[in-house]
Amino acid sequence: MSLIWLTLLLSAAHLAECVPEKQKRSALNQLTRTLLRKYDCGVRPVHNWTSPTVIYIDLILQSVLDVDGKTQSITTSIWYRQIWTDEFLVWDPEEFDGINEISLSSDAIWIPDVIVSEFVDEGKSLPIPYVYVNSSGSVKYYRPMQVVLACSLEMYAFPFDKQNCSLTFRSWLHSVKEIDLALWRSAEAIANDKREFMNDGEWELLSIPSSYWQIRQDDTSYAHIQFNVLIRRRPLLYVVGLLIPSIFLMLVDVTSFYLPLSSGTRIAFKISILLGYTLFRVNLTDELPATAVNTPLIGVFFAVCMAMLMLSLIKSILVVKLLHHSEKEARQMSVSACLLDKYGSAAHSFTESALTSVRTLDRINGADYEFDASLEEDLLSLNEIPEVPSGLEWLLQELVSLHLAFSQEDSESSAQAEWLALCSKLDCFLFRFYLLVLVSYAATLLMLWASWSFA
Repeated sequence: MSLIWLTLLLSAAHLAECVPEKQKRSALNQLTRTLLRKYDCGVRPVHNWTSPTVIYIDLILQSVLDVDGKTQSITTSIWYRQIWTDEFLVWDPEEFDGINEISLSSDAIWIPDVIVSEFVDEGKSLPIPYVYVNSSGSVKYYRPMQVVLACSLEMYAFPFDKQNCSLTFRSWLHSVKEIDLALWRSAEAIANDKREFMNDGEWELLSIPSSYWQIRQDDTSYAHIQFNVLIRRRPLLYVVGLLIPSIFLMLVDVTSFYLPLSSGTRIAFKISILLGYTLFRVNLTDELPATAVNTPLIGVFFAVCMAMLMLSLIKSILVVKLLHHSEKEARQMSVSACLLDKYGSAAHSFTESALTSVRTLDRINGADYEFDASLEEDLLSLNEIPEVPSGLEWLLQELVSLHLAFSQEDSESSAQAEWLALCSKLDCFLFRFYLLVLVSYAATLLMLWASWSFA
């Protein structure tokens, strides 16, 4: 009988060795189950409900992606950190194989309802579903965020503008007695932190000053922390692409005043400059910021430049009109026209032909020119000759007519020279006035832009 019992015991021991041993749970798994077994993520994690939960906030600006003047918004990429103490997530590391820090799902624990007041739209932000918790109950919630913020943009000084956009963090529901806010780092360290900022883009980061205050509503105080993002635009791209070509076109228009007045190329040249400037403005419309609040100064600059080009064209047309005004009546009655008028009047008497020649020449410019007194006396003396052969009478009549015509041409040439001198003086005066206005306006703009860029 004892032999049988011994055999059964040996068989049972052998079977026990063949059965695989059940694996023990890992210390990390046991710790997670222990912490979350009776955890309620809807309850603020404090043992004493009268003590507030302090949320420490830190902000690092990574880049400025877009600044939209039309919608008054700015798109930024930031690193956002929240640190607080959860009194329900505390353990002794020696009881769990020395584990001092673990990661937990953000959906399984309490998360503060801290929002950004200027938040308009959430960009392409990567979801981070975990938080870090250490043995003392400190929770670290790190999030990279791409956010679209409402910002009051001042585009008047474009492209030498500076922008000040704020990010205000506050609790959506809890008062300062329940949730209080504080800075994780000092305000000086946050303001001067540029190590993560992408500094090779259009915008330059100046500083990020921060401030804390409480606002009181309905006899309840709410904590706020505001970060002011101060950025400045780099104007080199717009100066090279917008301002310098516009200035070159204006200089070409100024040099066109040296073209001669009598030639018609000046007006054609100025029209070509005006058309080129119009095409230049149309092609660069998308480069200017669109804002419904106020017009950027560079837009006013382009409008004034176009107005100056039109003024220059109108001035040139006016001068050319004045220059050719004195030639109009002279062209209607040339020397050949006077001769043709006389060839058909050989049968008339000498007195009538002479008076007809006088009246014909008077019609050229009766208000400006008078006959020589000696010539008129010669005509009267010729009239007193009783008998002169018809051939000699006709020849003498034609010689007198030619003499008067050539005298009229000389007077007309001298009058045209006087008109040309007057138009040259007027053109010089308008050119100086145009140049004075242009230089004054350009100097004012340069002084304003220089003060804004070096401020």
